[in-house]
Amino acid sequence: MSHTETTTAYAPGAPHPLRWPVLGLLGLAQLMLILDITVVAIALPHMGAELDLDRAALTWVVSGYALTFGSLMLLGGRAADLFGAKQVVLTGLAVFTAASLAAGLATGAPLLLGARIIQGAGAALLSPAALSVVVRLFDGDERNRALGIWSALGGGGAALGVLLGGLITAGPGWAWVFFVNVPVGLVVLVALARILPRLPRAATGSLDVSGAVLVAAATGALIYALIRAGDHGWFDALTLALVDISAVAYAAFAAWQQRSAAPLMDLRLLGRRPVVAGTFVIAVTTALMVGAFFLGSFYLQNHQGHGALMTGALFLPVALVTMAAATAAGRVIGRVGARLLAAVALAVAAAGFLVPVLWSGTAAMVTGVSIAAAGLGVLFVVAAATALSSVAPNEAGVASGNVSTFHEFGASVGAAAVSSAAAASIAVRTGDRAASGFDDAFLVATGVAALSAVIALWLIPTKNR
Repeated sequence: MSHTETTTAYAPGAPHPLRWPVLGLLGLAQLMLILDITVVAIALPHMGAELDLDRAALTWVVSGYALTFGSLMLLGGRAADLFGAKQVVLTGLAVFTAASLAAGLATGAPLLLGARIIQGAGAALLSPAALSVVVRLFDGDERNRALGIWSALGGGGAALGVLLGGLITAGPGWAWVFFVNVPVGLVVLVALARILPRLPRAATGSLDVSGAVLVAAATGALIYALIRAGDHGWFDALTLALVDISAVAYAAFAAWQQRSAAPLMDLRLLGRRPVVAGTFVIAVTTALMVGAFFLGSFYLQNHQGHGALMTGALFLPVALVTMAAATAAGRVIGRVGARLLAAVALAVAAAGFLVPVLWSGTAAMVTGVSIAAAGLGVLFVVAAATALSSVAPNEAGVASGNVSTFHEFGASVGAAAVSSAAAASIAVRTGDRAASGFDDAFLVATGVAALSAVIALWLIPTKNR
């Protein structure tokens, strides 16, 4: 019997013997997807100078990836249910790896932006399919520990991206923020092809292409509106029009799902309290995390005068604290309960965001964001465990896609909200006016975290397993 056959054949209902190595490989793949948002952001000035990119093009290097990633997430989750999670994971990873190579070879805006969009499409296939595999391979306390590891990678990835972005940009150059994905992607692809079990398909039928187009258009319009709001304000005419288009498209999607013979998702899933609570927590958590990264990075580079490499090094404690907190949360959530854990974690995050308001300087910024990261790392686990607690195996792909979609929503909201809050003085590089803008933005983050703690106590069910 071949190695592949040995590792994929096991008694029904028994834990898969290689579930932990599979988790490690899937986690590494997911880490690449998360890193690719922040690691690229640090390299943007160098890309712009070498490729002669204007500000709009540079913005789309980041937002094009996030836009495609978030817009196609539900499609990726449904595809995993219909065609098998293994096939979708491998396809998504192959697409992402090939697009990374193309991005690194880009000599101008068209190829670079096109490659980033294709990277986002590959990520949208890979991420929800990988999470659905984790949900189906693990159960009980093991699932909580596995989700803790998964969330630690996702939560710490944003901060690690800043460190790696600084190291790579200061070393071999900006193209290597993309090239580094190629050998890692190929190794993970070959390994997963051998040991990833071919799980039974969770659903039958055909892919709801019309529903996919509608939800992608709705999600894309909304994420674009949120990204645009950071530059043009929340009451910009085009921003408001995009929000209206998104609302109409979502309404059309909901109506179509009621009529479709093979709907993209069961809307009744969104009526379950654990799913609603989990998606709320993941959106708030990601918004706060990305907002803190954005503010901290901008403050350290433009207000304190640190370079990209030093800024990356200063974010290392944030990454370590996030991952440690998420891992610990995965071990205790079964005993403490998601509701209490979420409320405490949000209170810790609020306290951390208040530190840079009360004290100024590099040490205060790093300390405050690190304290907040301790709470946010816990919340990544709470969100996944709560949202997926009531999900049947045949819903794992769509439910995972739902969680991942709101992860991208949160990232867009966080970046747009804090940039708007600090917009009055964020262009000022030094002085009290710039510091006042950062204070305003961190006060917004503090208020959001405190209010969310109260909502979490009300919204998260007492029992979530």
